[in-house]
Amino acid sequence: MIYFVEDDDSIRELVTYTLNSAGMKAESFAKPSDFWTALDKQLPELILLDIMLPEEDGISILRRLRKTISTEKIPVMMLTAKSSEYEKVIGLDAGADDYLPKPFGMLELLARVRALLRRAKGNFPVTEQTEYHLGVLYVCPEKHLVQVNGNEIILTFKEFEMLCFLLENKNIVLSREQFLNHVWGYNFDGENRTVDVHIRTLRQKLGEAGNYIRTIRGVGYKIGDSDNAVNA
Repeated sequence: MIYFVEDDDSIRELVTYTLNSAGMKAESFAKPSDFWTALDKQLPELILLDIMLPEEDGISILRRLRKTISTEKIPVMMLTAKSSEYEKVIGLDAGADDYLPKPFGMLELLARVRALLRRAKGNFPVTEQTEYHLGVLYVCPEKHLVQVNGNEIILTFKEFEMLCFLLENKNIVLSREQFLNHVWGYNFDGENRTVDVHIRTLRQKLGEAGNYIRTIRGVGYKIGDSDNAVNA
């Protein structure tokens, strides 16, 4: 089940029709209050959110979802006419897993939805190593568990996949293009800033352990000991 919150009738009807026609059951809501009512009855596999909504904006909804145990790990894609970098940063900082500015094509929407659903269901390459230990950082991919100094850290699916990708390639520099291909599953929109924002939020959430992620200027990122870390 996919939930879509959008107050524009034409967009809401077109996206809902497209998803259902592609074999993905979807329900849409013009008002956040109707969405919250449906959420109490059934949890979806994926949520699509507009930002500009009556009653409550999409960023506020996203933050509430991420603070609730039952919904904190549901993947969320923002669909909005606000395509500025600032709006993207705000959405990703709040915990969005993907961001698609309007106007968008239905084929691109379906590709991104399928990619998020695959990752939410765990249908992506699994490393042979079941645990990672790096200083105060502990990660168990099988349990989708991240701990820093024994305290659990809640990450979005994208943040978790980026962290595992870094740990799989410890001390190896990974380019932004490699992150886009591995984590998003296709060429995304080519905007390097998308990877940078996710890395920034990942570092913030990891706290002390965020220092293990090093910036290699002009190239990308790698994870290793914190002695020479560069948080730029």
